[in-house]
Amino acid sequence: MENNQNIPPQHSPEEDEIDLIALAKTLWNGRKTVIKFIVIFMAIGLFVAIFTPKEYTASTMLLPQTNKTSKLSGSLGGLAAMAGIDLGSSGGDGGISPLLYPEILNSIPFQLELLQTPLNFKGQNAPVTYAKYYTDIASPGLLGYIKKFTIGLPGTILSAIKGKPTDNGELTTDNGILSITPEEQELIEGLTSQINIEANKKDGYITLNTNMPEALAAAQLANKAQQLLQSYIIKFKIQKATEQLQFIEDRYTEKHNIFKASQQKLANFRDRNQNVTTAIAQTELQSLESEYDLAYSVYSELAKQLETQQIQVKEDTPVFTILKPVSVPMLKSKPNRPMILFIWTFLGAIAGVGMVFGRDYLGTIKEKWVNS
Repeated sequence: MENNQNIPPQHSPEEDEIDLIALAKTLWNGRKTVIKFIVIFMAIGLFVAIFTPKEYTASTMLLPQTNKTSKLSGSLGGLAAMAGIDLGSSGGDGGISPLLYPEILNSIPFQLELLQTPLNFKGQNAPVTYAKYYTDIASPGLLGYIKKFTIGLPGTILSAIKGKPTDNGELTTDNGILSITPEEQELIEGLTSQINIEANKKDGYITLNTNMPEALAAAQLANKAQQLLQSYIIKFKIQKATEQLQFIEDRYTEKHNIFKASQQKLANFRDRNQNVTTAIAQTELQSLESEYDLAYSVYSELAKQLETQQIQVKEDTPVFTILKPVSVPMLKSKPNRPMILFIWTFLGAIAGVGMVFGRDYLGTIKEKWVNS
């Protein structure tokens, strides 16, 4: 019997039904409050939907193709073999991982170059750069002004108090450290929010998207970003091979001049001493011939290395297959006005219901506190 007293009482279905009826009654009594919140939030959603600026998204998809090992085949390998060039030991590492492409895209030098992309906008007689458009032409819109003087008001006040910095605006300083102005930093932050890149780890392809208020400008920015990304990847990939090529070219030019000089000296000596058979002349001739043979040997070997390195640079250069070329978007990507209106209406309904039940709950607590 004592154990039965510790068992909590069970609610009957009639009690649960009474509770549900009470909740429904509370909600019905507060229907005006719910309707008011729905109307208010619907008005806010309508305002946001109307004044949210349009955005167009342009995209491109590319597949970098690089060889993990450096092996020449076909006509290039045959020509190299005919020239006596051994390419069997020529090795190269794999290409730059697509997972590093977003880091390249977000680098300051890359984005500073992208800021200077000429774009076509309606109302402009000639193309203007991204930086000029968002500095002198573009308007933040009504929502932008509201955000600036509400959420962003403290930052605006602090900026006004501090004033404009006396930065020289140069990209690099004497010691090579990058330096940008606050205006450039603000433009870069805006550009970062309008352009993104995604790397598919499984298949290795890259998707690049750009968002702009006009369709043509979005396509132009995407096309420039694609070209710039390709040039950066190629530059990084062949940097080592290019430096080696430059070194060999310098040595080749130097030894070529030495070879031509020794060849000229040997020819002049033979012309001056055609009928001379003295031992001194023969010794001098042998010395000049040895000097010529050595210069020719070094020059010939460098010529082979030069040809090899030129082929290596060509082979190391990444090739990009454009799976989806850039095209001018026909439809806007943002805003989705029906969805915005639906979300705000739904939030209004939730806020209204919460207000009704919250007010009823607080009233119950207040009543219990008074009675006690």
